[in-house]
Amino acid sequence: MSEGVSSKPSNHHFAHHFKSAFHEFDACKVGMWLFLLQEVLFFSPLFVGYAIFRALYHEAWHEASHLLDWKLGGLNTIILISSSFTMALAVRSAQTGDRRKTVINLAITIACAFGFLIVKYFEYAHKIHLGLLPAGMFTYQGLHHPKAALFFSLYFMMTGLHGIHVVIGIGLLIWILLRAKRGDFDANYFTPIELAGLYWHFVDVVWIFIYPLLYLVG
Repeated sequence: MSEGVSSKPSNHHFAHHFKSAFHEFDACKVGMWLFLLQEVLFFSPLFVGYAIFRALYHEAWHEASHLLDWKLGGLNTIILISSSFTMALAVRSAQTGDRRKTVINLAITIACAFGFLIVKYFEYAHKIHLGLLPAGMFTYQGLHHPKAALFFSLYFMMTGLHGIHVVIGIGLLIWILLRAKRGDFDANYFTPIELAGLYWHFVDVVWIFIYPLLYLVG
């Protein structure tokens, strides 16, 4: 649904340099897509590095990947996919002007995001306890390949950068939730919710690539 379709008045007044509310919405959405393109470029070096080192040290990747818990990674995948679904429902509820459902779905999305971080905390704690750390901090004695530490360097960089984006997303979604609760959005104005949804879907898609590359590679 495009903004400006409903005949009901909106609490939002578009900025003076836009021709209409729809023009503002369209410009903001293009800006978000450009931002997400930059985010793709931000993650790309890690994925390229992963591909190069995996090709060079296939045996190390095969050996080291077995020390990751694919069940915890799978649980986090389910959590993030569920959060993407509730985020989509929140956007749809905002588009139809249903404040109650918008708030509920945003709250569930935020709860899923915290659930993801909690699972990741236990996973990181286990790796730290075993000494499966990046580069010179690697002290685990159970792997034989000399390049096994490189796998965990990329593991922490890829999952750590993704985790930072999850934390940013939580902050963004809490801000959106508070605005939704006070009635800032309606069927004519839901731009921030839709843009936050695009960001959150991007975070989920990145994890969908990370999970098989790290956890299922062996």
